Amino acid sequence: MKMTKINIKNLFLGLILAGGASFVNAQTTQTDTATTTTATAATTTTTQSNPAIEALKKQIEANPKDTDALAKLATAYQDASDWTNAVDTWKKISALLPDWAPSYYSQAYAYQSAKDDANAKLAYEKYIATVKPAEVDQNKKNLAYAYFYIAFAEQKNDPAKAKEHIAKSIQYDPTNQDALKLSKVLNS
Repeated sequence: MKMTKINIKNLFLGLILAGGASFVNAQTTQTDTATTTTATAATTTTTQSNPAIEALKKQIEANPKDTDALAKLATAYQDASDWTNAVDTWKKISALLPDWAPSYYSQAYAYQSAKDDANAKLAYEKYIATVKPAEVDQNKKNLAYAYFYIAFAEQKNDPAKAKEHIAKSIQYDPTNQDALKLSKVLNS
């Protein structure tokens, strides 16, 4: 089991490094329902014909608690921009490993990519709450981003909460220019 956790953590780290989200784009892009529906249909067709996804689904069918295979499947869905299935798969991992913070971060990433800001915010909050004190150092960049995202989402509805979150974001990553800019806006 320990080897599986290490492999999943390495897989997640690779996912974060390879799949950096475009936060500003995710926050400012307006979506058209017809376009989104068409894109979702196209994605579903793509993932149904993806041999890697199909092989992983068969592997998981044989062992539904294989968290390593589930993480690979969730990542494959993300690579195919199939955000619905990515979220669903990350949720399965969270159910199996409820104390494993990266699954919540990945859910938030998938929600954010799907332009579901409310659920992305909730998943980032769950991620922050799940990171263990011993894991903070290795999660500083992700924590900084999660706090930044929440601050950005809260800036209009709850400026005081947004200020708290942006301060935490900068505490974890004082070089993040977007966080520094938001802090300046919030504190002016």
